[in-house]
Amino acid sequence: MNLWAFLVYYSLFTIHYSLFSEIGGIIVMSYNSPLLEKSLHFAARIVKLYQYLSKEKHESIISKQIIRSGTSIGANANEAVYGVSQADFIAKLQISLKETAETEYWLRLLLLSDYIDEKLAQSMIDDCLEIKKILISSLKTAKDNKR
Repeated sequence: MNLWAFLVYYSLFTIHYSLFSEIGGIIVMSYNSPLLEKSLHFAARIVKLYQYLSKEKHESIISKQIIRSGTSIGANANEAVYGVSQADFIAKLQISLKETAETEYWLRLLLLSDYIDEKLAQSMIDDCLEIKKILISSLKTAKDNKR
């Protein structure tokens, strides 16, 4: 293999490899987006919270609400990436932002209802607020670019 062929092969391998990452032993596509990565990890925390609430606390109403809204944040952000237009992209991020606000509400309710302790609640609310800030910033940029 000549030097040129090696460099092309190496570059393609590097690009291809950087698009994927390993999470819990599973290879997943990585978009190198803080929003997508943080919302995915937040959704995983929400799933674990749901499991805890339903199995340990035997709570089913709020836990079903929070798993819907908490996992929807990242799902809508991922859909936005594949939006068919700038308006579609913005609409999906708006939905994601609304789901973030709803999830924050359920987390606060779980804390006030003594289903989760202060430390867990604050950690999850902090993550939720961080995602909310990223969404607000992304929406502002997208709306400014649309004009």
